[in-house]
Amino acid sequence: MEQTEQSCDLGIAWVWQYDLEFIEIVEKAAQRAGLKTFRIERHNVFEFTEALKKHQVSLRVLFDRASDEDELFQPLARYVAQHRPDMGVINPLHLQARAADKATMHLEFLSHGIDVPYTIIISPYNHKRELELSLSELANLGRPFIVKPANTTGGGIGVVLGAETLKDILEARQHHRNDKYLLQETVKPAYLSENRAWFRVIYAFGAIFPCWWDDQTHIYETVTLEEEEAFGLNELRDLTERIHTVCRLEFFSTEIVYTPQNKFVIVDYVNEICDMRVQSTHRDGVPDGIIREIAERLTGFVAKFAGVR
Repeated sequence: MEQTEQSCDLGIAWVWQYDLEFIEIVEKAAQRAGLKTFRIERHNVFEFTEALKKHQVSLRVLFDRASDEDELFQPLARYVAQHRPDMGVINPLHLQARAADKATMHLEFLSHGIDVPYTIIISPYNHKRELELSLSELANLGRPFIVKPANTTGGGIGVVLGAETLKDILEARQHHRNDKYLLQETVKPAYLSENRAWFRVIYAFGAIFPCWWDDQTHIYETVTLEEEEAFGLNELRDLTERIHTVCRLEFFSTEIVYTPQNKFVIVDYVNEICDMRVQSTHRDGVPDGIIREIAERLTGFVAKFAGVR
């Protein structure tokens, strides 16, 4: 960075190659709003962080999609969290960490009356090697059941979908020995017309985007207003707003299943770093129209901090 102070409205920290299209869409929306953006990448993150500390650059909003994946970005994220309360941060670190802990979210959802699968939470292997689990508890999970680490499940890492026995649990918890594990019943969706009633809903800066999301093909399709009315799917919006109240993130997704028992059950609680691949380029990406609207919403969030709106 140059020694004279540079002003930036939105800094985007990123490392994943498939984020590029989303970032370009956000940048174009920001340009239309008269906002300046800056890409914070591996090659410049140290320099940018030092310039920020020395007040050689000013930054109004940080959009961090990197520090959870690459430790090079963690000094920037920590500095902003600890020393820059004046700065806008999309999904602050402490809220991300809380939302990413599935055990914490499970208990929070229960306390707020949000339906979740029958679940048993077990201690990390390194904290308690003996597994205290009764036969009746195991039976209540049904067959097959799901085993997932509480904090290490990005992209399905560590998740066992077809667990059948105690041996499956014992083997699974060896993989992330310092993490709690959730044992969950398998929730099956009802069918609404020809669609499996499995939904991924995105919350972005006050807007809610319900999508059909086939858990077998991972294909998104926007839920239309006509479908919301015909199938009584307004509950998807209500539940997502309640989840926002619990997690307090401004940008996240959640997975909701409508069951044959006529219940809406949250099966994947809070995805705090949303996969924003574009559907026109990636078959299992997010519909383009939703991504464009999210970019506009994000830009509006930044504009408030920049004093443009």
